[in-house]
This record gives sequence, C-alpha cells and structure tokens, in this order.
Amino acid sequence: MPEQPPYLRIADVLRQRIAEGEWTPGDRLPSRAQIAQECGVGDNVVRRAQELLISQGVLEGRAGSGTYVAEPRQRVRVVRSSAREERGGSPFRADMQAVGKRGDWESRTEAKIPAPAEIAARLGIAEGDPCVRTDYEFLADGRPVQLSTSWEPYELTGGTLIVLPEGGPHAGAGVADRMAEIDITVSHAVEQPEPRQANAEEASLLGIQKASLVTHIRRTYYSDDGRPVETADIVVPAALCEIVYEVPVRH
Repeated sequence: MPEQPPYLRIADVLRQRIAEGEWTPGDRLPSRAQIAQECGVGDNVVRRAQELLISQGVLEGRAGSGTYVAEPRQRVRVVRSSAREERGGSPFRADMQAVGKRGDWESRTEAKIPAPAEIAARLGIAEGDPCVRTDYEFLADGRPVQLSTSWEPYELTGGTLIVLPEGGPHAGAGVADRMAEIDITVSHAVEQPEPRQANAEEASLLGIQKASLVTHIRRTYYSDDGRPVETADIVVPAALCEIVYEVPVRH
C-alpha cells in the first residue's frame, strides 16, 4: 500500500487536534513554522495541509491575520424516496434547495471498466464484463457532503446517446430518465444501508476524520422485467448529513 503523502498526514493531525478540543471554532492556529517544527516537516507541507482543510471547510484563512478553525457545518438532510424519483430533475439539488444551499456535483466517467466481482453480482453480469463507471462528489455550497460510485453495464448503453451519464444530450438526467431514452423502464430501486467507518480516501474527500462514521448505501436500479441496469455505492458522512427515508402509503 503506498505511503500517505506528508501533507495528508499533517491534515489528519490537524483534524485530530481540532476534534480533541485543542483548538475550537474561532481559534487561531499557531504559525505554519511552529506547526512544521512540531510535526517535523517543512512549511510547504503545512501550507498544503491547511489549504486542503480550508477547501473542505475545516479551517478558514483570514487575509493578514492567519488561519482559524471554521465554525461547524450545518448537517444537511438527504431524503431517500421513490416519490422523489418520479418528479424529474435532481433530488439532491431539491434537498439542498430546501435548506437554502446550492446543490451541485462533480463527476469523472470511465468506459469499459472490468466489473469487480461484487459489482458483477449486483448487476447480474460476469466478473470482468465491461461497465461504465462514474465517480461523483456531491457538493453543498461548493463543499463535499456525499460520494457515489455508479456502475452501468456497457452492453446495455454502449453505442447509445446515454452511454456517458454526465455527457451528451441527456447528461445529468438521472438513471430512470436516461434509460427511458433507450426504451428501458426503470420500475424500482433497492437500497441496502450499512454503517461503517470512512476510509482514508473518503475522509480526505469529505473533509472528515479517518474512521468517522458514514452510511454506505448499496443501491441498485431494476427495469420492469427485473434486470439490474445500474448499481452504486453511496457514502454519506454522519457528521455532515442526516438520512431520511420517505415511504409512500397507498390507499
């Protein structure tokens, strides 16, 4: 396993000291030179660590004054509901708008990625079959609050206008709406939530401590003939979000 870059290690150290109450919101951090001396690294390493934590909302820089511990973020509500899937548009953006925040996301897509064993089982395909994988970082007012990795069988969408979830004329339309463009009706989704600890990469992306509690949701969309058409691993940090399930009741 590759060694963690020094600036990420220092970022973890600073997060830990904040979590333990050594510095509280509004406190000014010691100078970069002092932190560098305490941690046995160069000033540039501390600078990169602080810049990362500022981008994640853990710290804030004040021109001519120094670097301070930021006020804690307000937890945002993430609603999981079949009814919301029927409304069109982005449920995430709707969630953020409801709490007065701007919802957006960044994504990276790779085509013809061999399906790992677990993903293949969830999609009902053979291990190693090509898939389209898209990694998402969901943002509230520009700060990351949720991660997701989506997998779709390349056999299903290859050669169509929807092969890239975030590209082409149907970019960002959502799984159900995109699949409808190739005459596949998505009838339902199955979600399996499970609490666990964040790994180092997730913690770094979300601006939380390593081993912080997250909810890992394994979600799979199915067509009306029972075929899995997409599966995703969604990571929601407990410190930043609360998950609410809406269950429609039919009369």
